Amino acid sequence: MVRVGLFDSLRRKRRPGTLRGPSQGDTRHLGEWADSRRGVEAYVEPKTTVTDTTVVLVAHDGEWTRRRIGSLDAAQQFGRKRGIPVYEVTKVGYPRRMREYTQRQKRAQG
Repeated sequence: MVRVGLFDSLRRKRRPGTLRGPSQGDTRHLGEWADSRRGVEAYVEPKTTVTDTTVVLVAHDGEWTRRRIGSLDAAQQFGRKRGIPVYEVTKVGYPRRMREYTQRQKRAQG
């Protein structure tokens, strides 16, 4: 018989303070998302103390998604493979259409 404590399922599986890197699921999501939309651009967000390097993909209409990517080099390689321009968000900021899309979604929800 194995004894299981009441809160065992809530305990973290990794050490506190460690970041989860990008997974195959993250990469698959980004690829499928980019392949199913027009005018996609990639905006790389730098690694912070809380999150690993992430990339925000933004479509022509402002729809967007964010996932971990691992590094700026990995994002650039992802972009080259798909013919997507890659920008560093700290240098160029987010595109206006992304903010406008988010505002439209908030208004539509209530």
